[in-house]
Amino acid sequence: MNILIVEDNPLMRAMIRETVSELADIITECEDGDEAFAAYQTNLPHWVLMDLQMPRVDGFTASRQIKSAYPNAQICMVTDYGDARTRKQALAAGATAFVLKENLDELKVLIAAAI
Repeated sequence: MNILIVEDNPLMRAMIRETVSELADIITECEDGDEAFAAYQTNLPHWVLMDLQMPRVDGFTASRQIKSAYPNAQICMVTDYGDARTRKQALAAGATAFVLKENLDELKVLIAAAI
């Protein structure tokens, strides 16, 4: 399994990596949405684990960029914001899944189901 983590907080990025590491063969990391498209293009991951709030390019924009070029991309929004409006925006941006950062173990279930 090839996974791309897009998260600006180094501690959270490490926690996500640790959560999915036993399921992944390759893990690539970016710290902002402005790096996500190039990383996707280079690595063609099975899953993108995308934060929403990042300083330069947010997860909504980065997800739209990836999905427009790669319609079959699997993107899971990993965020602190679980309200209905945010979920709707994430789906509209191309997310296929949505996990709250307080429930990172859900990532294991999501990725294991894809193996």
